[in-house]
Amino acid sequence: MSVAVDTEAPEGRAAPPPGTLRRTGDWARRAPLLPALIFTIIVTQLPFVATLVISFMNWNAYYPDERGFAGLDNFRRVFTDVNMRESVVTTIILTVAVVLVSLVLGLVIALLLDRKFRGRGAVRTMMITPFLIVPVAAALLWKHALYNPEYGLLNGSLTALWKLFGSDDAPQPEWLTNNPLIAVEVALIWQWTPFMMLILLAGLQSRPLDVIEAARIDGASSWDIFRYMTLPHLRQYLELGALLGSIYIVQNFDAVFTITSGGLGTANLPYTIYQTFYNAHDYGRASAAGVVVVIGTIVIATLALRTVSSLFREENAR
Repeated sequence: MSVAVDTEAPEGRAAPPPGTLRRTGDWARRAPLLPALIFTIIVTQLPFVATLVISFMNWNAYYPDERGFAGLDNFRRVFTDVNMRESVVTTIILTVAVVLVSLVLGLVIALLLDRKFRGRGAVRTMMITPFLIVPVAAALLWKHALYNPEYGLLNGSLTALWKLFGSDDAPQPEWLTNNPLIAVEVALIWQWTPFMMLILLAGLQSRPLDVIEAARIDGASSWDIFRYMTLPHLRQYLELGALLGSIYIVQNFDAVFTITSGGLGTANLPYTIYQTFYNAHDYGRASAAGVVVVIGTIVIATLALRTVSSLFREENAR
């Protein structure tokens, strides 16, 4: 027995159009997300809009009477100032060195951890640990526990090594004074190699194993499989790791501030912005430099998102 359902509106009241009901249902689903959306806009977008407005102003706390509209003058000063140019070069060198070395080390470790051996899960967990440490804590660890010339682990290891060979005259180099930029790079490489390893390990585990096994049966060597099959398969994962790593390393402030305080030629662009804002109190120029960094980061992030999208398309096509 079927029961008829009356879908018509009550007598004397017009039925709402279907589009209205659909829009009402959409708003009912989106309403719970509105508080989170509003909070995100307040926390992220409003400060950026304020920074964008200040970047067009001549605003220096030391000269309060000269505050006013500056046009593009702050951006011109960002690209012509000697300190800014040097910090841009330092940022590029720091980013390229950290990303490339982290990718190579991450690839080597991922290849080793992709093999089956006893305790592989525990080893993977330990290898991820550096990436889970708070950046400031990691920088303090390297500055005091390793680089310190008096009680640091590096000089202590040199002393023990020299005593092992019967000599008490071990070298005690000043790691931060002699090679400040390399010292910052090593600390960042140690922290970001696990991140690259995770991405590449995921890529290795998505390889078509039947094709690789067929290549082995046909007589292909391990090097041939890596060169002609594994490496091309990992190309997009390498690109993704490089792009995501670049986004974060370009904005790195913790390691430079904690390890060297921006001295000895290690001041990158975020640290120079910090100095311009808090030490020189030149809010307009600091905001302009911040906008430039955000634009550069957006460009890199767009490339990263395109790489991620292509990865998803390939996975869905399989």
